[in-house]
Amino acid sequence: MTPLAYLGGVRVTQARRPDASAALAAILAAVMMIVYVLLMRKQGDTPLPWVLGLLGCGALLSAYGASRTRPHRRTALLVSGALLSALGLLAILSIGLPIVVAGVLSVVAAARSPHPTAA
Repeated sequence: MTPLAYLGGVRVTQARRPDASAALAAILAAVMMIVYVLLMRKQGDTPLPWVLGLLGCGALLSAYGASRTRPHRRTALLVSGALLSALGLLAILSIGLPIVVAGVLSVVAAARSPHPTAA
């Protein structure tokens, strides 16, 4: 948060914009979850629950990390990046490339977030 002013000992802050990389990773993971379900149904198959779970967790963690003021934001984005990148590599011959891109975007957002300071 960027301080705007100090009023009577109270720090007035302005909320920052969401992190575009993390938000894009969340949207991309959610879209790929829908694409995966549609593709599996089109092929007459059922979607694997663990794939949907990993995509959903990656999307939720990236969405959480999109807010720059959240505690443990960096950790959430790193976990999201690891999950999405690993899943994308497993599915690289079909729908994996956009999932890998979402994972890389999460890691980029984590790398750009400030390091937590020791109290």
